Amino acid sequence: MNPTSNKSDFEDLTTSLKDLAYSYLEKYSPSKQQLKVYLLKKYLTKIKGTKSKKEVSSIIDEIINNLEKNRIVNDELYSDSKARMFLRRGYSLNKIHQSLRHKGIDNKYIKQSIDKIKEDQIEPDFVSALKLCKRRRIGPLRPLANRELFYKKDMGILARGGFNFDLSKRILDLDADEFNKLLKIV
Repeated sequence: MNPTSNKSDFEDLTTSLKDLAYSYLEKYSPSKQQLKVYLLKKYLTKIKGTKSKKEVSSIIDEIINNLEKNRIVNDELYSDSKARMFLRRGYSLNKIHQSLRHKGIDNKYIKQSIDKIKEDQIEPDFVSALKLCKRRRIGPLRPLANRELFYKKDMGILARGGFNFDLSKRILDLDADEFNKLLKIV
């Protein structure tokens, strides 16, 4: 085996993975874990080299560490921005936590983001549940004749949204006028 050809092969792989990382970062703002998965998938499907998975993984880790040093990839900022975006969409704090964990964010960053949300907002889960009801047109927004029929279904929607039973019951028991007043405040 010729060591010089092996070195050039290593440099080619590194530069092609860096190029893929930069092109991905131009389009999206991923977490470290998402970027790592993307680069590994691209290596396995597009590049199809002869390197072992450990070697490729170490190269990818080196690229990601370099990007993190240059502050191009930052999981803390990613966690904060995604948590706020999820909150605007009407996600509960539980669902925000699970979504961020699924994206590969460290628990310390998730906890910081959720603590910031709790400091900024008075009752974030209540506000999110109101937004979810408005978006799905459930609960108080249903016609009065249909509210009893769809009560269990609405409760299930809120439960899958990550809201606890007491909060869901509180939201679904609101009058339509009271609900609209709360929406105007929010």
